[in-house]
Formats: sequence, C-alpha cells, structure tokens
Amino acid sequence: MNDTQYNLNFEKLCNELQLGELISSPKPISGGLLHRMYAIETTQANYAVKALNPQIMIRPAAVQNYMDSEKIASVAAEHIHAQPAKRLKGASVHNIDNQFYLIFDWIEGQRLEQDEVTINNSYLMGTILADIHKTDFRQLELDSLQAANSKKINWMFYLNKGKNENSEWIKTLDSNIDKLYEWSMKAENSSLMLASNNVISHRDLEPKNVMWRQGIPILL
Repeated sequence: MNDTQYNLNFEKLCNELQLGELISSPKPISGGLLHRMYAIETTQANYAVKALNPQIMIRPAAVQNYMDSEKIASVAAEHIHAQPAKRLKGASVHNIDNQFYLIFDWIEGQRLEQDEVTINNSYLMGTILADIHKTDFRQLELDSLQAANSKKINWMFYLNKGKNENSEWIKTLDSNIDKLYEWSMKAENSSLMLASNNVISHRDLEPKNVMWRQGIPILL
C-alpha cells in the first residue's frame, strides 16, 4: 500500500491533539511493517507517528485490539523500559478523518541489526520478557483477553470429502478418526484448564521493536 491510499492529515492531527505547529514536513521512517511511520517536528516537541493501515482498521475488532494493546503497554511501562503511545484527550488511538494514528514521544537511540545482537543483548531481552510475564494486568479487566473456546474440528467432514475425491489418505484418516476426536476433546479440555494461567506477552520481540539508548533497551 502506498501513501496515497492513506488519508494523512498531519496538520489537522497536530491541531486537534494540541501537539504544536508543524515546523517541517513529516518524514517517513523505517518501521511498522504493515503500517506507516513518520517523524514529525513541531513547536512543542518531536514525535513518532504511526499511521495505521486502513485495510487493517476496517476489521471489526481492530480498533478495540489497538486500544487494549496500548492499555497493556501502559501498565507494562510501569515495570520495564517501554514506550506506549501517548494518551491525549483521554485516548491512545486517534481517528482523524477515518485515518487512525498512534503518537509516540521521539526516542533518541538505535536499533540493532540481526548480526549486531550479542549474548548480553539477548540476556537483557530475556529478563525483560520474564518481567512482562510476571506483571499483573488484572486491573485492566479486558474481555478480549479471555480465552475463547477452541473450534471443534469435524473430522468426518474431511473423511467424506476425501472419499468423494478418492484421496490416498482416506484409509489412514478412517482408521484414526476415533483417536482424532478423542485427542481433539483432550486438547479442548486442556485449553480451558490452561486459560486460567495465561500470561500477556510481547509476541513480536525482535530487534526492529527495540531501541537501545546507552545500553538500555526500550521496547516498542
């Protein structure tokens, strides 16, 4: 997706969120694989702005997912070095003319390339990940964090489909179908038991999402 498919209006964004007046044109920066990142300089401060992909944001749960994610990041930032989006006018996700944005304070630092990561870097990231897992997020009471029931698999449907297409694997499936139903039931029951021990994690903790400043990692 190119920039012309985004409905970008940085002047209106700055005005409505009282970020100051733009001093120069926003500069595209690397990062945000599915989205667009920009550096902006205003009369008040420097910011990193993430313009969220419109095609992703039309999904029914997308906006709520980003809101929940930023709530989680804010709590995590109380225990680790992390950079959640700025909360402005009571919100972290901002809709300006149907274009959604996240605003971050600008961080001076560097990102490591894959071949620059040392054992010590990895050790530090491991301890930070452990600290995230130990953080108590129950105060957020996020409904979206509740484990959903796993979808039941209709193995007989696949068996009949295989028979109709004369597939070579139908005998193997037919002889194991009772076991598959048994294993599926065990997996579903295990999922329900494990749900009470869920932890919140980063899930994309790679070099591009970590800024290093004087040897200290800051999670994005």
